Amino acid sequence: NIMKTLPIIACTLPLMLGGCSTLSSFHWAGLAPWNWFGSSLTITEKGLGDITASTPLTQAAIADTLSGYTLRSGMKTNNGTVVRYFEAVKENNVMVVVNGDKGTVSRIDVMDRDIASAGGVHIGAAFHDIYDRAQGACEIGSGDDNVNVDCLAPGSQHIHYVFSGE
Repeated sequence: NIMKTLPIIACTLPLMLGGCSTLSSFHWAGLAPWNWFGSSLTITEKGLGDITASTPLTQAAIADTLSGYTLRSGMKTNNGTVVRYFEAVKENNVMVVVNGDKGTVSRIDVMDRDIASAGGVHIGAAFHDIYDRAQGACEIGSGDDNVNVDCLAPGSQHIHYVFSGE
């Protein structure tokens, strides 16, 4: 039995996605008492909150965890194949993108400064606060991220931090 892995990317730049999308702005889960005082989503090796590699790529499965956001679903091409995704939007900004493959979650991109990794790293953290050196942990990004540096989080097999220079 092969364990499915889920890459988590904490990005420092907003992600622009093209394709068809639908918008949903109300979630019954937002009325639950545990959501009244905000969320405390955390990025872990398994995923983002309750969203993991075994989570079905459906609005119902994703909406409970991302109840503080407006969800939009859509389709896009990735390496020549059509894939489905959900964008979690807050204040007109895409904060989380949940990508799917074969009906389950395959990748999560996080751009929300309010979401931290289990190690306490937030969007906007300085490279030198996390790493002593880039060698062995980082490489130049690929595709649309080729102007950024992609680094594997210390002690992680699935969490990557993407850095851009300023």
